[in-house]
Amino acid sequence: MGTGFAKKKKQAKMLQQQFAKMQEELKSKTYTGQAGNGLVKMTINGENDLTDVSINPDCVDPDDIEGLEDLIKAAYNDAAKQSKETSDEMMPGLEGGMPDLGSFGL
Repeated sequence: MGTGFAKKKKQAKMLQQQFAKMQEELKSKTYTGQAGNGLVKMTINGENDLTDVSINPDCVDPDDIEGLEDLIKAAYNDAAKQSKETSDEMMPGLEGGMPDLGSFGL
């Protein structure tokens, strides 16, 4: 195998390292979504794990639990959208994740 293969292998290794670094950066970020003008707030981390929930007592109506449930879903979806947008900005074109570099011996 010629030097072309060695160069491509080195480039693939560098790409793999950059991808791993970006994944770690994304994991450390947090995103706060809200609904109902801030009545419900949720914070997730870069892995979409829920880390914090804040519910304003003014939106807790025992006769309208469904409304509160909708606010909770909307707040989570808002935070998840922010997370996805950041991920898409940091890693454009890599929606499917890092390709398998096993064929390069990595």
